[in-house]
Amino acid sequence: MEVAERAGGVVINADSAQVYRDLRVLSARPSVADEARVPHRLFGYIDGAESCSAARWAADARVEVAAAQTAGRLPVLVGGTGLYLRTLIDGIAPVPEIDAAIRAEVRAMPVAEAHLALQQADPTAAARLAPADTTRVARALEVARSTGRTLAAWQGARSGGIGDAVRLVATILLPDRDWLLARCDARLEAMFDEGAVEEVTQLLARRDIPLAAPIRRAIGVPEIAAMLAGDITRDAALAAAKIATRQYAKRQYTWFRNQPPPGWERVTESEKDIIVNQIEIRLRD
Repeated sequence: MEVAERAGGVVINADSAQVYRDLRVLSARPSVADEARVPHRLFGYIDGAESCSAARWAADARVEVAAAQTAGRLPVLVGGTGLYLRTLIDGIAPVPEIDAAIRAEVRAMPVAEAHLALQQADPTAAARLAPADTTRVARALEVARSTGRTLAAWQGARSGGIGDAVRLVATILLPDRDWLLARCDARLEAMFDEGAVEEVTQLLARRDIPLAAPIRRAIGVPEIAAMLAGDITRDAALAAAKIATRQYAKRQYTWFRNQPPPGWERVTESEKDIIVNQIEIRLRD
């Protein structure tokens, strides 16, 4: 927000949980007061009954980036969903619709069996992916079986990205891990005290949201749902949500440290003013 304020910018969400309007507290969306400070876009703009994909978000983000530029404002994208950012910047792989029967067969496999099958269908992907990575192993296998081409081959044909049309000043925040995890714990405790339980109660009361909807898998939702059902205590739900948050933070930390281009600035400071000043200098340069 401070970068956007100083530069006359617009804050654009790039977090896959914060796109949903149903979970302002549990997804740590900006508050109403935050949104009044500077313009915010793509926060809470999708109903929980819908499913937001990286392709859908990237199409919406392209519109918002263009609108900001047309208005003479700086688009400030923020969020931790690497797939969303990569899709916007590099474009989307034109993978055809997966055959429904193949998808059902692959998704029903135990992950060990799917990984073994992937070794035959796409050895490179099998070597790259962790054998226990259920989602990515299944995706790579279903693409190979349904299309006859590997996922990497499709990704090599990406199109529609804005990376070549904008000047990108990227900053990856990699603060001290102990500091980061302590803040994750404190934030989750505040969420439980300040509306997260009520949000999930309202979400579960909606009959139009499918059981497989992405919003139901957001960190904290399964744990609070189990608490509301009487299966676990509040303390147990909070502890489980803390563990899930820490695990996710570690995965994000590893991804952003290793996956983005080397030219993206890595910042280890946790002091806000230092970070903002560094970004301002690079924007001017």
